[in-house]
Amino acid sequence: MSKFQLYVKESCETCKLIEPLLAELFDQLDIELVSQDNPQFPPGFPVIYDESLELSYRAEIEIVPTLIEKDAQGEVNRIYGWDKEQWQKIAGFQFAAELPLFRPGCGSRTLDPGMPEKLAARFDAANLKSRRLEFDADDDIEACFDQDWSDGLPVVPPTQVRVMRMLAGTHRDPQEYIGDVPPDYGRCTIEKIALNAVLAGCRPEYLPVVIASVEAVLEDEFCMHGLLATTYFSGPMIVVNGPLSRAIGMNAKGNALGQGNRANATIGRALQLVIRNIGGGKPQQVDRSALGNPGKYTFCFAEDELGSCWESLAVEKGFAAEDSTVTLFAADGVQGIVDQKSRDPDSLCRSFAAALRVVAHPKFVMSSDVFLVVSPEHERVYREAGWSKQDLKDRLTELLMIPGSELVAGAAGITEGLPQSFAEKVMPKFREGGLSIVRAGGSAGMFSAIIAGWVASGPMGSIPVTKRIIV
Repeated sequence: MSKFQLYVKESCETCKLIEPLLAELFDQLDIELVSQDNPQFPPGFPVIYDESLELSYRAEIEIVPTLIEKDAQGEVNRIYGWDKEQWQKIAGFQFAAELPLFRPGCGSRTLDPGMPEKLAARFDAANLKSRRLEFDADDDIEACFDQDWSDGLPVVPPTQVRVMRMLAGTHRDPQEYIGDVPPDYGRCTIEKIALNAVLAGCRPEYLPVVIASVEAVLEDEFCMHGLLATTYFSGPMIVVNGPLSRAIGMNAKGNALGQGNRANATIGRALQLVIRNIGGGKPQQVDRSALGNPGKYTFCFAEDELGSCWESLAVEKGFAAEDSTVTLFAADGVQGIVDQKSRDPDSLCRSFAAALRVVAHPKFVMSSDVFLVVSPEHERVYREAGWSKQDLKDRLTELLMIPGSELVAGAAGITEGLPQSFAEKVMPKFREGGLSIVRAGGSAGMFSAIIAGWVASGPMGSIPVTKRIIV
């Protein structure tokens, strides 16, 4: 025999509408009446008062009234709002009460603003494995500094409610194991990433991007441990491609490499906090960078795909245009390129090549990979000439074949350089595949940018890693 549950609240006009029917339901059915907001509503009937909303939360009530039919195996039927025909079908008898055929229901109290996260923290917190700390609300930011969770800037205290809210941004299990984060090789789970995303100030919808970024830096090819241990400048940079970058409001246009966009700023910061707080990668410890660069706070931006005449970085890497991806690169700071006069592609290529020649050092070859960020005004030069991105890469490769006589130690009065055995050779500035090009930036300004990479770029050091984002 079926049992029934009816969820209602007094503040819902549709719940009040069906009061005349309740006597019939109690007479004909084995039914429980659960009220969300008043232990005396509806009056005259036995009511289970769901003051804590645990029953409604566990039953996943979204609309009231909701009528649920159960048998020995569990839930059989569920109907939201008031639909006379459907209610009679579930109840199994014709109603005598004179009621309209249909009325929409109201939102359950479990969906009140901020309530889903509070209920998740209250009733599902057992799913969280991180240790709990209680903070005084007046001193919680200072307490986070005291716990050494910060990158030097204030962080958002990771309360249970905030962590549960963050986890709502992904369908993945909070305890899914992602990997061990160097240098201490701390165990990393989705929950741990979410906690650091809270610290960074992320919104829940950013979490899948942060997770994919962590997955990318943990790939052996990225060499995160080596990147931390080097005395060089570099740290992880994230380039985001695909529709998700636009859905979460990432900036690919004006000031794309700078401040002012929450998604750009907090996604990159969350990755750095994961490396710090889970992996133990802290400055003047295993992070031995002599100078570092401001991007080690956060370095994340989206490629401007919709305005581009070129295929995106992700498509170049073999992904579909509808895929959303992150590409991780071991990056230094930003070097600007100014060329406000070139109107033909070869002239602009020569400007780019001259600027690229000095990456790391004018005599260094095949040591640093590089990202060339081409602004819309510079891209227009190539668009109007019908040049593809590969055309641009091919011409830059030609222009960056450098006589060894210019690279050897002592040439141009500079002690730094290659051994004399290279003097008769011609060397490429970048290894094959070491030059990546993306389009980003504001619509005005004939400025592009070079983002150089770690001087240990390549298969024996770090190579860019691209991962598809899984929501």
